[in-house]
Amino acid sequence: MKDVRRTAHRRSRGSGRLAALLMSLLVVLGLSGSALAAPGGGAEGQAQAPAAVKVPARAMDAVAAMEPSWNLGNTLDAIPDETSWGNPKANRELFRFIRFEGFKSVRVPVTWSAHQSVTAPYTVEATYLNRVKEVVDGALAEGLYVVLNVHHDSWQWVEKITKDHDSVLARFNSLWTQISATFRDSPRTLLFEGINEPSYADATPAQKNQYNHELHASFHKIVRGSGGGNKDRLLVVTTPAGSPTQEFMDAVYTTIKGLRDPNLVATVHFYGWYPFSVNVAGGTRYDEVARNDLTDAFARMHDTFTSRGIPVYLGEFGLLSYPDFHHPERVERGEALKYFEQVGYAARRAGVTTALWDAFNYLDREKLKWRDPALFAWIKSSWTTRSGSTSFDKVFVTKAKPITAQSLTLNLNGTKFRGLWQGDTKLAEGRDYTVYEDRLTLTAPALTRLTAGQEYGAGATLQARFSRGLPWQIDVVAHDMPELSNATGTPEAFTVPAKYQGDQLATMEATYGDGSNAGPTSWTSFQEFNLAFSPDYPKGTIVLKPEFLKALRDGDQVALTFHFHSGAKLKYRLTKNKDSVTGTAVKPS
Repeated sequence: MKDVRRTAHRRSRGSGRLAALLMSLLVVLGLSGSALAAPGGGAEGQAQAPAAVKVPARAMDAVAAMEPSWNLGNTLDAIPDETSWGNPKANRELFRFIRFEGFKSVRVPVTWSAHQSVTAPYTVEATYLNRVKEVVDGALAEGLYVVLNVHHDSWQWVEKITKDHDSVLARFNSLWTQISATFRDSPRTLLFEGINEPSYADATPAQKNQYNHELHASFHKIVRGSGGGNKDRLLVVTTPAGSPTQEFMDAVYTTIKGLRDPNLVATVHFYGWYPFSVNVAGGTRYDEVARNDLTDAFARMHDTFTSRGIPVYLGEFGLLSYPDFHHPERVERGEALKYFEQVGYAARRAGVTTALWDAFNYLDREKLKWRDPALFAWIKSSWTTRSGSTSFDKVFVTKAKPITAQSLTLNLNGTKFRGLWQGDTKLAEGRDYTVYEDRLTLTAPALTRLTAGQEYGAGATLQARFSRGLPWQIDVVAHDMPELSNATGTPEAFTVPAKYQGDQLATMEATYGDGSNAGPTSWTSFQEFNLAFSPDYPKGTIVLKPEFLKALRDGDQVALTFHFHSGAKLKYRLTKNKDSVTGTAVKPS
């Protein structure tokens, strides 16, 4: 990814840094094997020593053996140094944990720019090359495949090849000459990726393909010419920007076939349908559009590459703005789980090896614990099987009205529905719920019992269980219609008083009186979650961000519509006049 940093978040990390320093020392001394407890601690956490990795001769088989893969994001790719974006230094204990958790390979993104001379002969600092080699060797020693690349250099200086062709190409060639020499004798479990998400400034798509071909042809020639283990090392070739669009993938296919080398691998990245991935333009659900976007992308990977004998390494996948443990969730949790489940399934069908992009979102590298174990369990399950789900992971029960039956659609995903549980208690079909074709209905008596005495918010949690895969959690939420109040403020600070009453904000729509869109995301009326607006549930407000308010026209009233996950919609009127902002709640009709 391009410059995805940890958000400002202050916390003490003294003990973690000390542990990392001690671990690094032990690795240097060669004591990191039996002298160190395996991740997790205790008898259940002991990881056996890695077996020697025998790399299959065929590239297709070798890349298949790398599934699943994990990205050491925001580390050696950080600018200017390894810890600049908030992660501790990588060490062998981290890679042991990754192996223990089931991963077979790691991608090690590296940004070289701050450690490479900008003038000929473009020398990389020896200490930095040695540090990169130390990290790579630590992962290799744990029996992992490693993908080493040139990362944020792509947008820092490589993109300028369109304006300063000869100098950029000379620097790129020098960089790969030095990397190739450093790792010449490394085992074949180490792969080289020529460049990450190359952008090629101001170029047309056709020109991007031309520059991309030129860079990869040069990368290939340099690595192969360096001899040693580089003669048959697997080399990874990307599309412009890592995009899985057909035009770019066709061009990479042409490049790979033209190089006449059986040890080449195609790579693209995938972060889902953009409106869903960041929650903009009404993308609040993992709906048919988002599902089809994913299905089509993996079908293109299969048809362009794997069906024709070229392996695909999905070098990065995830969602652009989820998970984020420092802000309210942009993407609703259950919808995100459905996305990750389908990624695993689609990748297995297409024969694609997947690498989870982890800047800091998933693994707490100081504690070596998953920040959200249930989320990781869904990702891990998707490596081998399908799991069922429902159309939403919440049932909203209104407190102020008589309780009625509520229905959800079953997404079987090739499984069979086995029933509903509350804890260890199985609910009774017919009395508590009914199933008709793909429709699961919770009865009014069951919902009355489940919400008895419940305050606003999620109370009872049910599990829908299927013939295979993980159980699907359904929260029974007690709520009433949210309420908004009038407010005044400035473009720098404005909040809408909000009584959520058990509900959760999904999105915000903003238009002017003439029907045109209002706000910084002018191509849609539905503004971006956490960029234009953000719920503050503990304080009972909706924060309208300065980026949104400053983009509004002075004196023009803006009609806001707040959409909630229960289906509730509330209207609000907003007017900015230079340094003041006035908001008025509109009573529901």
